[in-house]
Amino acid sequence: MEMRPARWDMATLERLRGRLAELKVQYFLESRIAEDNRFKEYQAAVVIQSAFRGCRVRAYMRYLNSMMTVIQKWWRGYLARKYFRDQVKTAHFIMKMNFYNEMAVRIQKRWRGYYGRKYVHNYYAWKKYLEAVAIKGHIVRKELDEYADMLAKEKVKKELELAEERKNYRARKMHYLLSTEQVAGIYNSPYRQYPDEMEFRLQRAQPLSHKERTSKKDDGGDTSDWSDCRIRFTFPTMQPLPPIGKKKVQGPFRDTAEVLQQRYKPLDATLRMATSISTVEEARGELKRQEWSKVIHDDAFFPGAALRCDWLLLGFLRRVRWVNPDVFAGFGEHSPGF
Repeated sequence: MEMRPARWDMATLERLRGRLAELKVQYFLESRIAEDNRFKEYQAAVVIQSAFRGCRVRAYMRYLNSMMTVIQKWWRGYLARKYFRDQVKTAHFIMKMNFYNEMAVRIQKRWRGYYGRKYVHNYYAWKKYLEAVAIKGHIVRKELDEYADMLAKEKVKKELELAEERKNYRARKMHYLLSTEQVAGIYNSPYRQYPDEMEFRLQRAQPLSHKERTSKKDDGGDTSDWSDCRIRFTFPTMQPLPPIGKKKVQGPFRDTAEVLQQRYKPLDATLRMATSISTVEEARGELKRQEWSKVIHDDAFFPGAALRCDWLLLGFLRRVRWVNPDVFAGFGEHSPGF
């Protein structure tokens, strides 16, 4: 603190004493103004403090948020790295298992092929068997071809014989058209160099008498329909080829003749089909007609019979009402006799 001379202090004090009244008034005014503005300044101070404290809290919250963001970032990174490591381990394990399965399948395939070729399917025996089957098939096909040729020749021969028989029968039937010495027949035309073949057949044939004329036969065989279930059919059975040392084929295979016999067996009507649908109703109607026609009342009529029946009916209805009152609930309480 700066030291001043004593005369300066006394002068200053004297000067202040001269201004004391003015200073009192000024102090009073300043105090009054301060008292008037004290509530406003208090409110302003509160606003300033609240703003400052809000800024400080918000800054602290921003700091906490930044710290939480860092913590979450590190934690999520740790979880993602852990999940990725798990996924990599799982993918590596699946890849190893697939590789092991593929190698196991290859080993099993090689082993099963070796075992089957050595113990189950003998290659050379199977080859010999197939060669034998091929030779036998060639022989069977050759025999079948010969048999088919023989059947075709027999069929042609039979058709020729049948045609020849028909021509001979026609010649015998038309013997009256034979040429005579006076009149030439229709098959011996004078405009031809040689007669027709039918003319020579008529010359060789004997005339057909009326007794030998029979009804025309049907050459188509049996015309019965297989769908008619009243006729029993017989089907030829063919013996199978001899076995060739192979196991029988498993399965529900049956003989063709047996299947056809079962399919076209005669119809056997059941009891339901043999009887009529309205048999029961007809029997009931017949019984009812007999009852109404044969019912005869021999009892003589007397006046008290009707009254006795009414009393019996009334007693029966009373017993029914006592056992089950709901039956007569709709009749009311004032029904007569109840």
